[in-house]
Amino acid sequence: MLQSRVLRRCSQRRLSSAAQQIDTIIRVDHAGELGADRIYAGQMAVLGKGSVGPMIQHMWDQEKEHKAKFEELINKYRVRPTVLTPIWNVAGFMLGAGSALLGPKAAMACTVAVESVIVEHYNNQLRVLMSDPEKNRELLTVLQKFRDDEQEHHDKGLDEGAEETPFYEAFSNIIKLGCRAAISLSEVV
Repeated sequence: MLQSRVLRRCSQRRLSSAAQQIDTIIRVDHAGELGADRIYAGQMAVLGKGSVGPMIQHMWDQEKEHKAKFEELINKYRVRPTVLTPIWNVAGFMLGAGSALLGPKAAMACTVAVESVIVEHYNNQLRVLMSDPEKNRELLTVLQKFRDDEQEHHDKGLDEGAEETPFYEAFSNIIKLGCRAAISLSEVV
């Protein structure tokens, strides 16, 4: 009897831990896609009428799709969004507009920095979800597609001269640090 209760509790903890991982993935990715949406909104506000406007609009349209999907998943899985959403909303727009004010190449440097962190982040999550590919099929499919979109944004930013931005390494590293901090905070808050 005692042994069966112990086994039941261990099984419940594993289920609870797996459910917590899914909650964390959905919460942090929802926050990240909101932030990306706001970054591109800021870039469009500054550069939308210029030569890079159509490219930024294309990337923004994909981010809107990503954000909408995570809003759907938040509701479907009944996940609590991060309480930091209002901060990421403003910070994302400021980062997008601020980088765009420095010029199209700086906007692309911002895109490359953000997307490199996000691609790495999605790859880490995909590895976690592969522990049970059948159970996690929906999230695996979503994250693989979105990761590929983010990689496309990253590569397009490089093609558009991101690395020609003055002080590129420092600029990029600061943005990457901010993205990693936002991810860590959104996972728990």
